[in-house]
Amino acid sequence: MAKQVYDFDYLDYLESEAIHILREVAGQFERPALLFSGGKDSITLVHLALKAFRPGKFPFPLVHIDTGHNFPEVLQFRDDLINRIGERLIVRKVEDTIKQKNLEPPKGKLASRNFLQAYTLLDTIEEFEFDACIGGARRDEEKARAKERIFSVRNEFGEWDPRLQRPELWNIYNGKIHKGENVRVFPISNWTELDVWHYILRENIALPSIYYAHTRKCLVYEGQLVAVSPHIRIEPDDVIVEKTVRFRTVGDMNCTAAIESQAHTTEEIIQEILQSKISERGATRIDDKFSEAAMEDRKKAGYF
Repeated sequence: MAKQVYDFDYLDYLESEAIHILREVAGQFERPALLFSGGKDSITLVHLALKAFRPGKFPFPLVHIDTGHNFPEVLQFRDDLINRIGERLIVRKVEDTIKQKNLEPPKGKLASRNFLQAYTLLDTIEEFEFDACIGGARRDEEKARAKERIFSVRNEFGEWDPRLQRPELWNIYNGKIHKGENVRVFPISNWTELDVWHYILRENIALPSIYYAHTRKCLVYEGQLVAVSPHIRIEPDDVIVEKTVRFRTVGDMNCTAAIESQAHTTEEIIQEILQSKISERGATRIDDKFSEAAMEDRKKAGYF
């Protein structure tokens, strides 16, 4: 009998690794959750979870930390996706946290609530006693994320200490934690932006429309295009333009810049990324530009 040969390409290996990690989470933790933003990476995680656990239900709920500054298209996509797959969605709002904790709301032209998400997330972890939170972060996105392990332990205050990272030799993941601690888990940590888009193309994964080229009014702010919305302060001398744009990454409307693009299909987006010399966060995330260590500072405070 001829020996059967399996023809796995690199996407098959990445998919297999991610599914293995998701199943490890289900096996090692009592109360895991999948953090869902409505962006392409968390949507890819949902697709992988469907492969990992169907025909059964997910062994964890989806959790969305809603800043109140989301793109309407993303919220609509989130609700449609949940209705289609029939899984549990938990939504907790930053606005409620601001009121409950008497926090100082952000002020300024682009008053982003991004850094306040950590408070709401930590409260949600405490409320539901989550011991693991699955996220769609990738190492290629940003240098602080490049240092993080796939199983990233956070202390009882939700803080991340880059000096206390556990070895992950031979794809062995240690989820043992003390009471009050939790683990952030990143199944697609080894993927790149291009890997994600190739996988989206292969699997025919639907995404919010803002990922594709569309016409939108934008504020020109420090050389970047910020979507005009009720969440930014428009001054009389501001320059407002109407451009054909798309978003490489999805965050709050007031901290995520668009790029000019004519990429209307996934294939065209892949070609566009191949020609790009700047990472998606480097090109579009205004909140990462506050300081050289902006992301690492937020992660140490409990951010995703």
